[in-house]
Amino acid sequence: MIGNLGADPDYWPLVLSMLWLILANVIAMFPSRDHHWRAAYVLIAVGVPLLGWVTWVAGPVAGLLLLAAGASVLRWPVIFLWRWLRRQLG
Repeated sequence: MIGNLGADPDYWPLVLSMLWLILANVIAMFPSRDHHWRAAYVLIAVGVPLLGWVTWVAGPVAGLLLLAAGASVLRWPVIFLWRWLRRQLG
Protein backbone atom coordinates (compact mmCIF):
# COMPACT_ATOMS: atom_id res chain seq x y z
CA MET A 1 0.00 0.00 0.00
CA ILE A 2 2.80 2.43 0.81
CA GLY A 3 4.42 1.67 -2.53
CA ASN A 4 1.28 2.74 -4.40
CA LEU A 5 0.80 5.98 -2.46
CA GLY A 6 1.65 8.14 -5.47
CA ALA A 7 -0.71 6.21 -7.74
CA ASP A 8 -3.89 7.32 -5.99
CA PRO A 9 -4.51 11.05 -6.49
CA ASP A 10 -6.92 11.18 -3.53
CA TYR A 11 -3.98 11.01 -1.11
CA TRP A 12 -2.18 14.09 -2.42
CA PRO A 13 -4.32 16.81 -0.80
CA LEU A 14 -4.05 15.09 2.58
CA VAL A 15 -0.28 14.63 2.25
CA LEU A 16 0.19 18.25 1.15
CA SER A 17 -1.99 19.51 4.01
CA MET A 18 0.10 17.60 6.54
CA LEU A 19 3.25 19.09 4.99
CA TRP A 20 1.61 22.53 5.23
CA LEU A 21 0.95 21.99 8.94
CA ILE A 22 4.53 20.82 9.55
CA LEU A 23 5.93 23.79 7.62
CA ALA A 24 3.72 26.23 9.54
CA ASN A 25 4.95 24.83 12.85
CA VAL A 26 8.60 24.96 11.76
CA ILE A 27 8.19 28.57 10.63
CA ALA A 28 6.67 29.43 14.01
CA MET A 29 9.77 28.10 15.80
CA PHE A 30 12.13 30.64 14.23
CA PRO A 31 12.39 34.25 15.38
CA SER A 32 11.01 36.95 13.12
CA ARG A 33 11.17 40.74 13.12
CA ASP A 34 7.61 41.18 11.88
CA HIS A 35 6.17 38.54 14.24
CA HIS A 36 5.65 36.09 11.34
CA TRP A 37 3.04 38.17 9.53
CA ARG A 38 4.68 37.77 6.09
CA ALA A 39 4.85 34.03 6.60
CA ALA A 40 1.23 34.02 7.78
CA TYR A 41 0.12 35.76 4.58
CA VAL A 42 1.93 33.17 2.46
CA LEU A 43 0.57 30.28 4.54
CA ILE A 44 -2.97 31.66 4.19
CA ALA A 45 -2.54 32.12 0.43
CA VAL A 46 -1.39 28.52 0.06
CA GLY A 47 -3.68 27.06 2.73
CA VAL A 48 -7.04 28.33 1.47
CA PRO A 49 -6.88 26.55 -1.91
CA LEU A 50 -5.43 23.49 -0.19
CA LEU A 51 -8.36 23.52 2.24
CA GLY A 52 -10.79 23.64 -0.66
CA TRP A 53 -9.00 20.75 -2.38
CA VAL A 54 -9.05 18.63 0.78
CA THR A 55 -12.74 19.38 1.28
CA TRP A 56 -13.50 18.48 -2.34
CA VAL A 57 -11.55 15.18 -2.24
CA ALA A 58 -11.95 13.97 1.35
CA GLY A 59 -15.27 15.54 2.33
CA PRO A 60 -16.52 18.26 4.65
CA VAL A 61 -15.47 16.55 7.88
CA ALA A 62 -11.84 16.39 6.77
CA GLY A 63 -12.12 19.99 5.58
CA LEU A 64 -13.45 21.16 8.94
CA LEU A 65 -10.71 19.27 10.78
CA LEU A 66 -8.07 20.87 8.58
CA LEU A 67 -9.69 24.28 9.07
CA ALA A 68 -9.51 23.83 12.85
CA ALA A 69 -5.88 22.71 12.63
CA GLY A 70 -4.97 25.68 10.43
CA ALA A 71 -6.80 28.10 12.71
CA SER A 72 -4.90 26.75 15.72
CA VAL A 73 -1.60 27.30 13.94
CA LEU A 74 -2.55 30.73 12.56
CA ARG A 75 -4.46 31.85 15.64
CA TRP A 76 -3.43 35.54 15.62
CA PRO A 77 -4.82 36.30 12.16
CA VAL A 78 -8.05 34.59 13.26
CA ILE A 79 -8.16 36.59 16.50
CA PHE A 80 -7.60 39.87 14.63
CA LEU A 81 -10.27 38.94 12.08
CA TRP A 82 -12.71 38.19 14.91
CA ARG A 83 -11.96 41.54 16.58
CA TRP A 84 -12.37 43.40 13.30
CA LEU A 85 -15.71 41.70 12.64
CA ARG A 86 -16.96 42.58 16.12
CA ARG A 87 -16.02 46.25 15.58
CA GLN A 88 -17.74 46.30 12.18
CA LEU A 89 -20.94 44.66 13.41
CA GLY A 90 -21.46 46.40 16.58
